[in-house]
Amino acid sequence: MRSTTARAVALLAAALLAAASGCSSGSSDRTEVDGTHGTHLRPPGGSPRAVPAGLPGMPPVLDPKDVYAADRPGRLSPVVKDFPSRVYVPNTNSDTVSVIDPRTYKVIDTIDVGVQPQHVVPSWDLKTLWVNNNRGHTLTPIDPATGKAGKPVKVHDPYNLYFTPDGKYAVVMASLDRELVFRDPHTMAVKKTVPVSCYGVNHADFSADGRYFIVSCEFSGELLKVDTEKMKVIGQQRLPFKGAMPQDVKISPDGRTWYIADMMAHGVWVLDGDRFTTPKLLRTGEGAHGLYVSRDSRSMYISNRDEGTISLLDFPSGKLTKKWELPDGGSPDMGGVSADGKVLWLSGRYDDEVYAIDTRTGKQLARVPVGGGPHGLAVYPQPGRYSLGHTGIFR
Repeated sequence: MRSTTARAVALLAAALLAAASGCSSGSSDRTEVDGTHGTHLRPPGGSPRAVPAGLPGMPPVLDPKDVYAADRPGRLSPVVKDFPSRVYVPNTNSDTVSVIDPRTYKVIDTIDVGVQPQHVVPSWDLKTLWVNNNRGHTLTPIDPATGKAGKPVKVHDPYNLYFTPDGKYAVVMASLDRELVFRDPHTMAVKKTVPVSCYGVNHADFSADGRYFIVSCEFSGELLKVDTEKMKVIGQQRLPFKGAMPQDVKISPDGRTWYIADMMAHGVWVLDGDRFTTPKLLRTGEGAHGLYVSRDSRSMYISNRDEGTISLLDFPSGKLTKKWELPDGGSPDMGGVSADGKVLWLSGRYDDEVYAIDTRTGKQLARVPVGGGPHGLAVYPQPGRYSLGHTGIFR
């Protein structure tokens, strides 16, 4: 199995080469929210204080104590209820998307897309899957009702893609361009470009009220805090670990705590997003990479890419409870949870395969051969009212 250092060097070298060629523990004091108005919370040992209202236009959360309350099994939106269940796998080295039937664990279609597809991203309105062709500088739309690809849209350096909770903007993570680009969520026309001083913007998640989001900067080991409505960076910090390479970002169900996977620190950073103070490291395993929430909002699955394992974190206690090992090793990367919550799907980045894992036992159900360099696969459809992007963050 490739060493962590070698993989990190290879990734950084590839990014620098592309750029040169012109391709382009803390916890907050939020503990009790008024369920009727959402206007006050009570810090431990203190009195209630006013908090900002949610982002204008954002659908109200179903449960102020659980931002993932809309993601329960069976809660499919009318928009997606008739879509066939599929796993869409972008193959970065093959410039294709492999389509897997999750019932048979077989590849049933291969879609040609642009150069270096990184992630398959559900749109805010759930109607489209966008393939991020990073070095091809395009987004390829896929109709999840038919599985057919549409005409690519020109978008520069689309490493990853998110949507603001009000559905007003798409946010392109232009990693090598060092920009956050706010675009029309349908046409992808540029609305505002936000240059950043960090290097390698790649993953993000939004606060419970949608007012801000946290962004990881892979190649400079930093985090950004961005005001959603103002489209402005309002905080920046370097992680307290030499050589840090932050990856996926995920907020806890109660909205109090943020988790940021770090493939070089071999764990997840635990952050108070409201205060944006220095986070603490919780070690999970070598090459910590992807973060996925269980359908009951009690656990988070953490893929440790460089040791072929998945760690389980218990949200109520904030502690690690289990570690599942893939038989014969592997390189579990990005993915998602099935609509019924029973299967965790992860791409095998360096092994040209995809893993299906039973979420009750940790048993590997299948290893499915796909194209070269599979990365940010999307399991679709999934429960939820709207998508915040990436491989599927639903609220």
